Amino acid sequence: MGGPTAIMEPAKRIDTHIDDTGDAPVVRGTRIRVSQIASETEHGGMTPDEVIEAHPHLSLADVHAALAFYFDNRESIRREWDEARALSTELQRKYPGRLRGR
Repeated sequence: MGGPTAIMEPAKRIDTHIDDTGDAPVVRGTRIRVSQIASETEHGGMTPDEVIEAHPHLSLADVHAALAFYFDNRESIRREWDEARALSTELQRKYPGRLRGR
């Protein structure tokens, strides 16, 4: 109390919900990509509760951890979205009519 003010270091967060050791980060123990959950909320307008309804094997903590990972790594997740969009466009160009109507 009367001594020098301690400088606090930011907490080192060990995220037990996300596995980012593979090609793309996923919710640990599943094949659900962080980019999918982020897309469902960002592009699909889903709430975390709605994401859980769509993926009942996920917990609310899993969804929030995925969204926190997305917000900490927006560039790489958006790059993943861009790559997926480019692949989809290429497949539609290469195989017209086969991917429509699904």
